[in-house]
Amino acid sequence: MTSEHVSGRPNDHRGDDIELWAAWSMAVGTSSEARAAFDELLGGHREPHRRYHTVHHVAWVVRHVNELAAREPVGDLDAVIVAAVFHDAVYDPTATDNEDQSAALAERVLGELSWAEARRHAVGRLVRATERHEPGDDPDERVLVDADLAVLGADPGAYRDYVTGVRSEYAHVDDDGWRRGRTAVLRGLLDRRPLYVTATGRDRWEARARANLTAELATLADPAHGARF
Repeated sequence: MTSEHVSGRPNDHRGDDIELWAAWSMAVGTSSEARAAFDELLGGHREPHRRYHTVHHVAWVVRHVNELAAREPVGDLDAVIVAAVFHDAVYDPTATDNEDQSAALAERVLGELSWAEARRHAVGRLVRATERHEPGDDPDERVLVDADLAVLGADPGAYRDYVTGVRSEYAHVDDDGWRRGRTAVLRGLLDRRPLYVTATGRDRWEARARANLTAELATLADPAHGARF
């Protein structure tokens, strides 16, 4: 797999839109209501404060959901695809309930699109699983969470692009606060054994992800270098 496929790096915005619409229309439909909901979602992902959690990131996650689902068990692939589209629909770096708000939005919009109650609640549950990235035994949660974390296993340059984007989104946090918070996140990820919960995710990204996380952690330990992230 190329680094472009795992980086979440912005490149062809029109291509991202086309790719996402194809996935959305297969899962949700092509009615005028479905199109309006899709356009509103993409508009939200173009909010000016977003630098990593953008339309390209969503397209990237959907792509990896499909790739993982080709090799891993999945119960309701359409629900996982829709959850991937919604999982960062609400994104305020100063808030602590983005996933819950995104899940509530998904459940409301899918209700308006006449999805059955059980399926829209399943989508909400999947979105909430991306908060801590600690899925249970549910295969759909496992595929979505690993797809969302695939960027950790990107090549070093693409990984730096990801960290730079997230740091920009947290511009309201000073360098010392960023280093402390980011260090805690990295150590928490490195403590996970394994980091990826699907066999495919482990085979593809585990080794590179641990190398990336360890390298970033080393820079954060040196204030002269940590600020660049």
